[in-house]
Order: sequence, then structure tokens, then C-alpha cells
Amino acid sequence: MLIGCPKEIKPQEFRVGLTPHAAREAVAHGHEVVVERGAGVGSGFADADYVAAGARVVDGAEEVFATAELIVKVKEPQAAERRRLREGQVLFTYLHLAPDPEQARDLMESGATCIAYETVTDARGGLPLLAPMSEVAGRLAPQVGAWTLQKANGGRGVLLGGIPGVRPARVVIVGGGVVGTAAARVAVGMGANVTVLDRSLARLSYLDDIFMGRLTTQYSSGGALAELLPTADLVIGAVLIPGAQAPKLVRRADLGTMLPGAAIVDVAIDQGGCFETSRATTHEDPIYEVDGVLHYCVANMPGAVARTSTLGLGNATLPFLLALADKGWSGALAADPHLRGGLNVHAGRIAHRAVAEALGLPLAEVALAA
Repeated sequence: MLIGCPKEIKPQEFRVGLTPHAAREAVAHGHEVVVERGAGVGSGFADADYVAAGARVVDGAEEVFATAELIVKVKEPQAAERRRLREGQVLFTYLHLAPDPEQARDLMESGATCIAYETVTDARGGLPLLAPMSEVAGRLAPQVGAWTLQKANGGRGVLLGGIPGVRPARVVIVGGGVVGTAAARVAVGMGANVTVLDRSLARLSYLDDIFMGRLTTQYSSGGALAELLPTADLVIGAVLIPGAQAPKLVRRADLGTMLPGAAIVDVAIDQGGCFETSRATTHEDPIYEVDGVLHYCVANMPGAVARTSTLGLGNATLPFLLALADKGWSGALAADPHLRGGLNVHAGRIAHRAVAEALGLPLAEVALAA
């Protein structure tokens, strides 16, 4: 199979969908690999690294999309990329279709088969291709939150860890999954006063055990949030419903109860955000203010640490990439029900239940041939 990796064109996206190591593995499996020139530069990979791995480097995305049977990316295809997709082609990348009907429509019209990293599952009910980027985004959230809180950026001027004689910042993390746990680990390490909210008592018990009293766990409810918001310096949104839009847990009216200059970091922005006032921003212009509260809503947070993110994502995607290339998309999905969960669009229709429900579209039943 001919595997193609174009350069990412989303603003300030420095990751790449295929590492030289992955290219080498694919070539060893008998596949051809074509990579757009400069695709790996933002992650520290030179074109020569891909050539040494046995890939062919070409000058433009047009050739990658025109020749490849399987397109491997990181972020959702932008409008120009969606116009290049064709019937029978397979796209393997993050999609986040639930809050993006325009992208969904374009992918359906392309006729391509689109497999989303974020809805591939594992035997434990986890999301193995989302997890590494959730780890990165979670660990970044307190870091960018601390930056947002700096007075020069419009924040309260509060140091996350405080100093002797001055209390640390109060950090509220909404969601105790992979993102929330990673965020809590860094926030606690920075010396902040941390509270994690979640609706799973088992998860709260787990967090209580691993942090050994260094943070507070609380059952998530509207009342609990209402009590915590007025004293919070930083609120991190870390809620995920696989394939669906994130629930709006903090309304605009709630911002009026928050401290002037408090900060929100909405890690759920890829799925529409869990704050009513959230809108996607970029690394170039990451924060904005609503009712005195600063919002950091960068939709590709892991792109800021592209080297780490690309290596982590590549480790997770490689086995699935090889399965798709070795067996073809239908055979690979038939052999692996967890990879089957990644199928979002096929033959002009939505093939994932949560995505179909979020978009108000009919669900297609796709027959798989091993």
C-alpha cells in the first residue's frame, strides 16, 4: 500500500503524522511511503531522515494526496485538504467531527473512508490514540494556566505555588480522566491547592489513593462547581464524552461569580469546549477575556511541544497504521473491533453512533470484509 504523509497546515501546528521510525517500519512491511517535503521539520525530523528510512520525499501536498491510498495526519483536514480527498482513499487522523458539521459534510462528499484517532478504543474501554495527546495537553494545562494568570497577560497576578506566607493558587480541575489526572499531577507538583471533580466514585477513589491527600476530590455536580468557582484562580476543563460534543458545564452567568482575572483552560475545546464562552484559539493568539475571566482555548495544545507529542502519538498509532496498510481498512477493522470504533465516515455517510447523534445525521451500518 502507498502511505502518504502531508505537512500539517493548521496554524501553528508543528507535529507530523508519521515519524521516520514509523516510515521505516512501514517500508519493512513492504509498503511505499511518500512524505511532503518539510513535513517533519517542526518536530525535529529532517527530510533526509525520511529518505534514510526508505520513504520518498515530494515537493507538495498535491502529489501526496493524489497518489497515496492511506493518508496519515495529525489534525483534522483543513478545507483545502478535504478537497483533495477522493473516493476509496483512507484518512487516518484526529477528526473531532461532533462540533464541526462543515468538516463532516466535506468528508462525506469526498467519498473517503475516515478513521479518527480519538474514537479508537482498547480492551479496557480506554482511548489509546487519544491518551498520549491527552497526557500532553493535561500536563500543559497548569503550565499555560500559570502563564495566563500572570498580570502582564491580564491575569490575577497569582503564582500557582505561592510562597512562604502567601497561599498558593486554587486550581479546580473538572474531569478526572487522563487529562485531569495529568493536569493534577503537574498542578500539585507546582504547589497549587488542587480540587478534582468527577462523577465516577471509583475514579475519585483512585485519585485519592495515588495523590495520598495532596489534592481534594469532590463529586461533580452543578452545586459543587457553583461553590468552587468564586474562589478559583484557575479552572481546567478536562471533560470528554468519546465522539460527542463536550457538555457545557460552566455557563456565561457563572463567570460573574468568579474572581476578576481568574483563568480558564478548556482542554475539551476540540470537542466544542465545556465552558459556554469557549471558542477555539491558536498558539499565536491563545487567550481572550469574557466578563473579566481569561480564556485559554487553544485547539491543538500538544502542537506547542511538537517533538514530544509527535513521538508519543507515533508510538500509539504505529500498530494500527501497520494493520490498516497490511490488511486494508476493511480487513483491519474486521479483525480488530477496537480499531473498528475509529470509523467515523465511509461512502458518504457517518459510521459512528456518537458522531451521528451529535450531528443529527443517520448512522450508516458498514459491512466489513475480512
